[in-house]
Amino acid sequence: MTKDWSNTKEYFITYSILINAAQHQGVASYQEIAQACGLPTAGSYMGNVLGQILGLISQNEIAHNRPMLSAIAVDVSGMPGKGFFNWAKELGVMQADEDPAAFLTKVSSSIYDEWKIKYRLSKSKE
Repeated sequence: MTKDWSNTKEYFITYSILINAAQHQGVASYQEIAQACGLPTAGSYMGNVLGQILGLISQNEIAHNRPMLSAIAVDVSGMPGKGFFNWAKELGVMQADEDPAAFLTKVSSSIYDEWKIKYRLSKSKE
């Protein structure tokens, strides 16, 4: 039986790293996330656990009408793994024949727009 990673420390740590990366229009590496969660930084166990956590985060984001935040979780090549694209198709946010690079550009832009820090303008005293 696989562990349910929802509502675990690892889930929230991963979410917070991704939100922070999105707010700064950056990416988060799988290794960075794994290290912060106390997981091995390489290997199939790390990939399996992070895949499950990132999948849960993707489901939650889609359920809240936001883009798949896990698009900015990347491997050493700077791209999300194949599992991300399979999951995007399964969740219905990516067409089967859609170009992965074009989809990634589109969703990353949406993520950065969604999570950008909106500074409040202070009202001048009259």
